[in-house]
Amino acid sequence: MTCRLFEGKDHASSYWKFRISPAANLIQQVLDFLEKHKGHPFELAVDVGCGSGQGTVLLAKHFASVVATDVSPAQVEMALQHAKEPNITYKQCVAEELPLADSSVDLVTAMSAFHWFDRPRFLQEAHRVLKPRGCMALLNYSMDMELSYPDCCSQTLNQICQEFYAALVPYRSAHLGTGSIEFYREAYKSLPYPDKEWHESVRVKRSMPLSSFMGFVESFSSYQTLVREDPQKASALSQDIFHRLMSLMKVSSAETEVEVSVKYYCLLACKPQEA
Repeated sequence: MTCRLFEGKDHASSYWKFRISPAANLIQQVLDFLEKHKGHPFELAVDVGCGSGQGTVLLAKHFASVVATDVSPAQVEMALQHAKEPNITYKQCVAEELPLADSSVDLVTAMSAFHWFDRPRFLQEAHRVLKPRGCMALLNYSMDMELSYPDCCSQTLNQICQEFYAALVPYRSAHLGTGSIEFYREAYKSLPYPDKEWHESVRVKRSMPLSSFMGFVESFSSYQTLVREDPQKASALSQDIFHRLMSLMKVSSAETEVEVSVKYYCLLACKPQEA
């Protein structure tokens, strides 16, 4: 069964404001894989676990139509408000029961979502809806994001960030085990598709205000769990990290731009013609 942790409207709003979308080069890597193994036309893509639609809109530029699904009504509502394109249709449903016909989809994606699914059932469902030579892309990023700021010691800056991440570990969902990357590696090994690729340690750098970086971490399910259990402790932790970062950077504005390096990994696979 899909693990449901992103249901509340406040969390969905935070997700929309602060979650980062995959970089253009990652999306292009997916499209290049699809082009190589299936080719045009790119008719239908399905973005499963779409959240508030940040990744969905990137797909919409390349496909005649995109169906985006999420189990959370609040996330779908947020996507409908902010990530609207005429060729996108949003549907509320579980990842393991997609409202699509057999062999009808060119590309199935799950961006930072696969680890919350019933993974064996989802892989079976993706196989069902994919056309022969259709492709699947499962993307995610790791927690070890790195900050940098001019004339500031990156090692000390990231020691503070690591303290933030470590403080959230006790609130991490038991569903994720010791690390979600293992779910993706396991899926790569188990998929009986001859044409598949595993990419790890794909670093993507983004500039954003320090306040957005903090909001990004605060949108994590572990931080939201802490908020539910002890709101004061969550706020105190966040404020302490925030002020220590600003002090080290010698800045007074929360909107000071920092560079955030995010490490992605992804699984790309092509359904065989005869499957």
